[in-house]
Amino acid sequence: MSDEQKLTHIDEKGDVRMVDVSAKPDTERIAVAEGFIAMHPETLDLIVEGKAAKGDVLACARVAGVMAAKQTSSLIPMCHPLNITKAKVECEPVQAGQREDGRVGIHITTTCGVTGKTGIEMEALTAASVACLTVYDMCKAVDRGMEIMDVRLLKKDGGKTGLWLRED
Repeated sequence: MSDEQKLTHIDEKGDVRMVDVSAKPDTERIAVAEGFIAMHPETLDLIVEGKAAKGDVLACARVAGVMAAKQTSSLIPMCHPLNITKAKVECEPVQAGQREDGRVGIHITTTCGVTGKTGIEMEALTAASVACLTVYDMCKAVDRGMEIMDVRLLKKDGGKTGLWLRED
């Protein structure tokens, strides 16, 4: 197995560890992730019309996503704490017929940036996950069957490995 294929959070004895990045140079890094929360069309209507009982669902999801990005190292054990320089969460309602599978819901896209020694993918993924969870929390009283899906990295750039883009 080459060094490129080894798990970086496992040492030679098989113990987990936080990777030592002290010798790495600071570079600009960015990551973009997404998630989707599927729901009944009536639930989406409540969100879009601003009639959800708990308030502005999408505004709350955006704020929750940014807050989550800033807390990622507290949630994921081997994540380095980062001085995030950018965190943005976008929430786009998806109506019937807009997805191949016909599902309706909210499409979440997150963008996180940092100038540092290690990547910011986990922060973008955490932001997308928590934004979706926030939508669920705010709407569960009317739709407990909502499904969170398709949480995945779309892009990462910076550092030694440079640009990576999802190709599907």
